[in-house]
Amino acid sequence: MTKPIHIEKGAWLGARVSVLPGVTIGQGAIVGTKLVVTKDIPPYTVAVGNPARVIRQLEH
Repeated sequence: MTKPIHIEKGAWLGARVSVLPGVTIGQGAIVGTKLVVTKDIPPYTVAVGNPARVIRQLEH
């Protein structure tokens, strides 16, 4: 199965991050190192854990 992934402006992904097909990383989001991203990450949030989950909302 192939679907595009979308990494929006200003998003940061740590080293060795795997993003599954069809997932969007929101603007200004931060994704920690060595994560598997299985669901969309909203804009201006921090995601950690495996699989990645949002733990904090950032001010923008």
